[in-house]
Amino acid sequence: MTTTTAERSGQFTLGDRTVNRLGYGAMQLAGPHVMGPPADRDAAVAVLRRAVELGVDHIDTSDYYGPHVTNEVIREALHPYPEQLTIVTKVGARRTPEGEWPEALSPEELRQAVHDNLEHLGVEALDVVNLRMPGFAAPVERSLAEPFGALAEMQQEGLVRHLGVSNVTTQQFAEARAIAPVVCVQNHYNLVHRDDDPMLDALAREGVAYVPFFPLGGFSPLQSAALETVARRLETTPMQVALAWLLARSPNILLIPGTSSVAHLEENLQAAMRVLGPAELEELDRIGGSGEPDVDL
Repeated sequence: MTTTTAERSGQFTLGDRTVNRLGYGAMQLAGPHVMGPPADRDAAVAVLRRAVELGVDHIDTSDYYGPHVTNEVIREALHPYPEQLTIVTKVGARRTPEGEWPEALSPEELRQAVHDNLEHLGVEALDVVNLRMPGFAAPVERSLAEPFGALAEMQQEGLVRHLGVSNVTTQQFAEARAIAPVVCVQNHYNLVHRDDDPMLDALAREGVAYVPFFPLGGFSPLQSAALETVARRLETTPMQVALAWLLARSPNILLIPGTSSVAHLEENLQAAMRVLGPAELEELDRIGGSGEPDVDL
């Protein structure tokens, strides 16, 4: 049996599922600034179908992408969904006509968001729902008890199978886990932005998946140059090297690189084939790193 590109990345648990560590993020399937329809809907459908062909069994989305657009495209491309496919969505924000992302964390707003995701994805229950807390790539320390408790109620009602959190601190993760089991954390993390190193290691010990967003963002020119140097030596791309480093960083990392291009999708998934040796890993580690102490959850 042929092993697909995504399967070569290894696997990790996500709730009661085991998924390939290289998944797909659907945000870029919407129009410019994540608003409106894609420029080429057929191309967006083709990307999703090709992703599944290549072994992707974990797709990350949200009904506020578009809004509604990415979920509608996912449904068009893949419904009825393959049995092994896990779709993870997120709630906690909404979109304004101007394209802003105000929070939407009241129990009423969260219930509406869950039902919107159910309707546009065409499912009776959502595999995983992440509660996205406010702050642009930087968590704000505030209680999430009320919104996470509202999602836990919907989980008890059978509308949601598993819960996760996004853009959270260690304290917020602990607060959420005291209310209901948390199967994943989706935070800002990459080769140079490594403030979450202690949390990542603690989650790995607990068997909780960690899903980085902005896997190649926030690099300084010097850091980008250092990454490009390694990529040229390995005869590959900086994105593939950055993704390969993340796969090597910890076994609980699940990646969701996004694109609206089949060619770019295939390039991203080739990161599973890139084996970084000790010298490359040491060189890349020097590009970033927080040096923060270890933590317990």
